[in-house]
Amino acid sequence: MIDFRSDTVAMPSPEMRQAMVTAPLGDDVFGDDPTTNKLLEVAAQRMGKDAATFVPSGTMGNLIGIAVNAQRGQELIADADSHAFYYETAGAAAVCGVQIRPVPTEAGVMTPAQVVSAIRPTDDVHEPITAAITFENTHNRHGGIVWPLEALREASDAAHERGVRVHLDGARIFNAAVALGVDASEIAATADTVTFCLSKGLACPIGSVFCGSEEDVAAARRWRKRLGGGMRQVGVLAAAGLIALDKMVDRLAEDHANARTLAEGLAQLPGVRCDLARVQTNLVYFDLERMSPEDFTEECSKRGVAGAPAGPRSIRFVTHYGIDAEDIQTALKVCEEVLS
Repeated sequence: MIDFRSDTVAMPSPEMRQAMVTAPLGDDVFGDDPTTNKLLEVAAQRMGKDAATFVPSGTMGNLIGIAVNAQRGQELIADADSHAFYYETAGAAAVCGVQIRPVPTEAGVMTPAQVVSAIRPTDDVHEPITAAITFENTHNRHGGIVWPLEALREASDAAHERGVRVHLDGARIFNAAVALGVDASEIAATADTVTFCLSKGLACPIGSVFCGSEEDVAAARRWRKRLGGGMRQVGVLAAAGLIALDKMVDRLAEDHANARTLAEGLAQLPGVRCDLARVQTNLVYFDLERMSPEDFTEECSKRGVAGAPAGPRSIRFVTHYGIDAEDIQTALKVCEEVLS
């Protein structure tokens, strides 16, 4: 099966598996797992932050980011199509008591003017206090687009100048960094706290990392424990993360190239509309004019290609480790057959 459903389906490399078997272990809740401690040191350095902590998922990382940056009864600004607003089961409200204020954007990039407009006046007792804002980079529902670095800096500055803290949902921050040709720390520098996933393009089996100041990470570890995310010999997972940060970041460019080839091929098929301008990383969204997404993915699956419906007319294909250039050509032939 050529599986385009998500980059979360990418399997760990043989080197990761071997590292997991041989990793020195301890108890991470007590802070004495040497492999995890090494991962956190490297991760914090890669993000340009003082400290880090390992969490089971990006969703938990974002939830902790909300909890650390906002208090109960306060408000978080987020893109109306953000993962935090769309796909995290209202965790901000249910767990943190924080209201999300959704802001529609053209392509996932919030302008400074939108940031300023969304911040509540502090002298009106009828309105909640705006405590924080979250940015998503790359942005999933907008096609895996990458924030231009200067635009991200300007939006962040607009928030900080008004006393609003910034959390970055950097689930695919390394995809953004590779696409921009910059170090990930330059992107992370725009935020007070940042979460990135190990289990997407970096191909680890489990895990994300939350990074920030020593104070923020101390609060994050308390929230992680509260949420049931404290783990013990987590070095078996951290070992894969160390390999990923060393070996898997640069190869993301291959996923981007494969996604571009896939998108260009799909755009030439009858009944397919694909906005190539939004294919900037490893996500390919396309619309079908003559076939339902459910029927299309079912027929593709019968022929060995898996995809995911993403709307009434839309499909999402995601390239990742384990899919090569030959697979892209095979998939395009299958799609052409299904659509013919």
